[in-house]
Amino acid sequence: MTRVKRGTISRSRHKSLLSRTKGFRMTKSRLIKVATEADLHAGQYAFAGRKRRKRDMRRLWITRISEAVKQQNLSYSRFVHALKEKNIQLDRKILSLLIRDYPDTFSKIVEEVKK
Repeated sequence: MTRVKRGTISRSRHKSLLSRTKGFRMTKSRLIKVATEADLHAGQYAFAGRKRRKRDMRRLWITRISEAVKQQNLSYSRFVHALKEKNIQLDRKILSLLIRDYPDTFSKIVEEVKK
């Protein structure tokens, strides 16, 4: 069998691992075994965080819509139900942007829904 030298490959792998764990506390940023474990956990947290962000944004949009609709003497659930009945196909993200950037447009939508 031929001889295989792996020094450069493992060194480059270790360097990339340590660059990913740079900024972690204590030995998690210095020792290869500990850094490997920390990197795996960080990847799991990042994956879960990407899913979590979508949930959090939807909650923010709903809260924003709910507060804006309360000022117009309407509840959130009745507002969303009326949107569906009137066949106004605006999702929560767009409604939230309208509230933030164009409140007069949003109030017109609410008036249309109240009719």
